[in-house]
Amino acid sequence: MIIDTHTHLDNEKFSEDVDEVIKRAKEAGVKEFIIPAADPKDLPRAVSLSEQYDEIFFAVGVHPTEIDKYEDKILLDFITHPKCVAVGEIGLDYHWVKEESDRKKQKEFFIRQINIAKEYNKPIIIHVREATQDSYDIIKSFENIKGVFHCFNASEQLLEFSENFYYGIGGVITFKNAKKLINVFPKIPKNRVIIETDAPYLTAHPFRGQRNEPFYTTIVRDKISELWGVDKKEVENITTKNAKRLFGI
Repeated sequence: MIIDTHTHLDNEKFSEDVDEVIKRAKEAGVKEFIIPAADPKDLPRAVSLSEQYDEIFFAVGVHPTEIDKYEDKILLDFITHPKCVAVGEIGLDYHWVKEESDRKKQKEFFIRQINIAKEYNKPIIIHVREATQDSYDIIKSFENIKGVFHCFNASEQLLEFSENFYYGIGGVITFKNAKKLINVFPKIPKNRVIIETDAPYLTAHPFRGQRNEPFYTTIVRDKISELWGVDKKEVENITTKNAKRLFGI
């Protein structure tokens, strides 16, 4: 059994065939799915899917690139929903922003959402892009928080949090240019690795350029099996246990 811990099935790229996508994944052994909120406009779709499928859960949050849409109400209206398992995806993304005022705003609302997660005892799903040091500093300032570094960026600095945090491994680990991640991966404790796709983005090799979907967690599983030197079933057992522990499902 595999859990896709980060899949945007609420994205418009799945608007016409989401049922077939879910069926294809389940037939391949992907039995549960977590949809992390990124854009508030897609959140109602995520909630609806979680209510339609027993196997689907969601997280509520506002992605750093959508922070202009942020309202506390977005989180507070859904965080107590029985299928809401986390706050996310939240974090920092400096790739598109150059002004310090924009970075300051991202940091402000990252901290705000962490505080809400802490108040409601929810794990956080963290997005970090070109903002490792600021992300590190903010997380370091909190006590008793837990979560996952989504699409782990191979920063050894972030491995310092492995006592309370998990590391999401997706299709990037299969990329030919992922040498840094391949080198750092063995340093992640096995009981802190979870599998994700970030579908419809970051499709695993050899399907790069095509739409990603939960089915491709099987390729990620196979690559982890190779790197750990264990059979595929053991990878499934370890990562599924980790995901259930983190998200309480």
